Amino acid sequence: MFIAFEGLDGSGGTTQIALYQAALQAAGHTVCRTREPSDGPVGKLIREELAGGVIGDDVFGMLFAADRRDHLDRVVNPALARGEVVLTDRYFLSSLAYQSQALGLDRVWSLNAEFPAATAVVMLDLPPEACLRRVEARGAVRDRFETLDQLQRIAAAYEAAILRCRARGDRIIRIDASGTPDDVHQRVRGAVWPR
Repeated sequence: MFIAFEGLDGSGGTTQIALYQAALQAAGHTVCRTREPSDGPVGKLIREELAGGVIGDDVFGMLFAADRRDHLDRVVNPALARGEVVLTDRYFLSSLAYQSQALGLDRVWSLNAEFPAATAVVMLDLPPEACLRRVEARGAVRDRFETLDQLQRIAAAYEAAILRCRARGDRIIRIDASGTPDDVHQRVRGAVWPR
């Protein structure tokens, strides 16, 4: 099983993936937890760019696709072959939402069309204003996508991306991400759990 956690920055994805991983492991599942951008060489370059780099938008979109290919080959597919449950903090849907801001949905789709859909996508829904409050509460340096204007645009782009992915049959499960982390975790567990 391959589950992607998606949502705006500040929606609680990293927290929810950690809680879900702990619950799976407590139930006896072997879990591979990963993220995009990955911890591989291309993913590290992307993280540097997110902090204020100068790479153009099209090249940036291609870097995300290259990182995804490397991530699938190096981490995801081997873990699935071993029978592990793979949890990723962001995947295909994030590229469609974030990179489509500059490149358009069709261009980003074409860069990522070869990649397989996750078994399920957990989409954590939280209004952009609430996400920004959470981001600001962290006190960390914000990246280029963590402004209210950007979060509002990305939320709209996620909606378009979800429609496109559902049209091809992707399983996208929308979860209300408001409330305590445990409240949200219970919603996630109630909606998707390996058999």
